[in-house]
Amino acid sequence: MPFVETPIKDLVLYTPDLFQDERGYFMESFNARVFASRGINNPFVQDNQARSQYGVVRGLHYQTGLAMQAKLVRVMEGVVLDVVIDLRPNSPTYGETYTVELSAENHLQLYVPRGFAHGYSVLSESAVFFYKCDHYYDRDQEGGIHPEDDRLAIDWGIPKSERIISGKDKLLPAFGDHRPIHL
Repeated sequence: MPFVETPIKDLVLYTPDLFQDERGYFMESFNARVFASRGINNPFVQDNQARSQYGVVRGLHYQTGLAMQAKLVRVMEGVVLDVVIDLRPNSPTYGETYTVELSAENHLQLYVPRGFAHGYSVLSESAVFFYKCDHYYDRDQEGGIHPEDDRLAIDWGIPKSERIISGKDKLLPAFGDHRPIHL
């Protein structure tokens, strides 16, 4: 089975079938029928791609209200540490984080359901990060949590002195002071 459960309900890893030979490889990175067989029926409407250098930390971001997004994330080049936080108010894993290394080599993808904050750090010289969203981005509904919040104590895999965090992300509130979501 291409899906692997994580310790957080509804958050799953997907490993596509990889067909390799002397020419290289082929994989089906997304197939709606395969995901529907797992109960994931999101109509993805937006694809995003970002290229970043070593040390970049992006996140922790999320959308609220009707703009909440489920995401299917993967790395097309390089290596990242992907990080999510369960923000679903009635979830038994509310406030828990999950981290996984995604790379162009391991081809792993993480399905992040609605109600999670998401971010990643670049562990390789550079990385190309790609993700599908099931809702359009809405600036008025964005929320975030400071990536270096002491209460979360996330190990980003990058020494603090080498982290590159945007000015906008440095202004994000701590966990607990963040904008709530409503499922």
